[in-house]
Amino acid sequence: MSDLSHGSGEDAAAVNSLRSAVMRLGRRLKHQRVDESLSPTEMSVLGTLARCGSATPGELARREHVQPPSMTRIVALLEAKGLVRLEPHPDDRRQKVVSQTEEAEAMLEESRRKRNVWLASLVEGLDEDEWAKLRAAAPVLEKLAHL
Repeated sequence: MSDLSHGSGEDAAAVNSLRSAVMRLGRRLKHQRVDESLSPTEMSVLGTLARCGSATPGELARREHVQPPSMTRIVALLEAKGLVRLEPHPDDRRQKVVSQTEEAEAMLEESRRKRNVWLASLVEGLDEDEWAKLRAAAPVLEKLAHL
């Protein structure tokens, strides 16, 4: 694929429109939270644990693109709220493994449900052709999110 940052004006406009729409939609989705006491970063860490399973604080820091000391503080806050537990690492006694608790799992499920309901209500405002295009674009957006 060509370098879109130096491509046609039409390509650059499409990239700009996509960036703006994804950012705006993401901000609006973040406001559809179940637990307002959690920061977006704390929610992201819980989501990572739900998707990827248990991890050391260092692994979480890499996945979340934060410094290890910041992750140590985040994990401590989540542990104090009863949303994660720390257990000894099976191979390295110097490390701990972070796992989500049942409470975190239930909260994440409720959060996903609330956000899905909100997003579905927006989709109702689309016509059938727009909805078909959005359904077709969903796997591509998913791929972009994980590149």
